[in-house]
Amino acid sequence: MDHKHFSHLHNLTIHHPYELGKQVVCSGCHFPCDNTTTAVHACHQCNFFLHDHCANAGRYVKHPSHKLHPLILLPYPTYAGSTFICNACGRPGKSFSYCCALCEFDLHVGCAMLPVSVVSEHHEHELGLYYGVQVVPRRGSNTEQEYCNICNKVLEGRNWAYCCQSCDFNVHTSCATTEVVPGLYQDDLSQCGAVDGQGQPADGGGGGGNAVEVELTEAELEKLMFDLKLQMLAQSMASLGKIG
Repeated sequence: MDHKHFSHLHNLTIHHPYELGKQVVCSGCHFPCDNTTTAVHACHQCNFFLHDHCANAGRYVKHPSHKLHPLILLPYPTYAGSTFICNACGRPGKSFSYCCALCEFDLHVGCAMLPVSVVSEHHEHELGLYYGVQVVPRRGSNTEQEYCNICNKVLEGRNWAYCCQSCDFNVHTSCATTEVVPGLYQDDLSQCGAVDGQGQPADGGGGGGNAVEVELTEAELEKLMFDLKLQMLAQSMASLGKIG
């Protein structure tokens, strides 16, 4: 079955991963499309592939990590450097992102779909998702740095983390899980998402979600696109100013 995706010129064909006969990389998130995904959406003539969850990601979401404005799904960054820095994991991206043009807030698609809580083999308790973790000096250290309890690398306080506060166990989101939950949407923002800083963990018992898909009116859509174009114009002018 063929279908059209807004990010690509040609129709995409849906396959099971094993039907492709080779390892391919998702053009939306740049992660491999392996047997952990339910389907792969492919344009073979362009070598363009999408995970099922990337292909079916909502065009607009209202995410509890950024309550001020809806996030719009962009096929590529609008910034002058053609890249963005994810506010969740701190890593760069060059393809799909959920973006707030007004605030320059960006999320990888996978980060926007992280589960509210996970169970890790590295810890006895369930870990909750936090939108930032309080950075405190380690005992015997003069540096204000927090370290991931799994990989032992620095855990930036501004980035998201999975935490067990009762045990002071904090880890990178990528160390805790590779799971995404594309269908976990709710209508009630108060019941979904993680928490900011050191608040109470979100309900991870299956009733919570991590993003809320929203329907925008034509007026709201036009305003979002107008704001995005203004951002692109301002960045282009700033780049020209640096060159001059």
